[in-house]
Amino acid sequence: MSLTPSTMLPLGTQAPDFKLPDVVSGRPVSLNDFKNKKGLLVMFICQHCPYVQHIKQELTRLGKDYASKDMALIAISSNDADNYPDDSPAELKKFVKAEGFVFPFLYDESQEVAKRYTAACTPDLFLFNRKRELIYRGQLDDSRPGNGKPVTGKDLRAAMDAVLADKPVTPDQHPATGCNIKWKKGNEPDYFG
Repeated sequence: MSLTPSTMLPLGTQAPDFKLPDVVSGRPVSLNDFKNKKGLLVMFICQHCPYVQHIKQELTRLGKDYASKDMALIAISSNDADNYPDDSPAELKKFVKAEGFVFPFLYDESQEVAKRYTAACTPDLFLFNRKRELIYRGQLDDSRPGNGKPVTGKDLRAAMDAVLADKPVTPDQHPATGCNIKWKKGNEPDYFG
């Protein structure tokens, strides 16, 4: 496990387009499917990462708490499933069912969507407004495995609630940290320098 911070994509960046299969239904899901929602949260997560395991119950709560609101949530796994079989679509489908996730969980086999978002770690969170401008990126909260702080989702929830209330999101945002995305050999992005 390599501790990796998020790249902190510039605020105001337009949401990169995507069309990826849902691991449960198999149907393709695209950015355009959420065009009528006031906000869109794109979460790069996986199953095997201890940082995602640490927050998975809060992700379930987030999905349920915002399901009836004008906010769409999606998860994307871009990990190399050949070398990390726990993150294969079949295993992710089991993960979705075990955790009770109520949002689409997509698989980015080519890893191109992760690159377009400059996703670096799991979890890596990107929140967009109605115009699909990036207004929050970074941590769920300041809890990490072993630091003794409770998982509350407070940073992300504050940003999501601000979007829903048509209020500004604080620009004081902190990078997410977690396991690096498991890139396929030779497919590592150039945004790491």
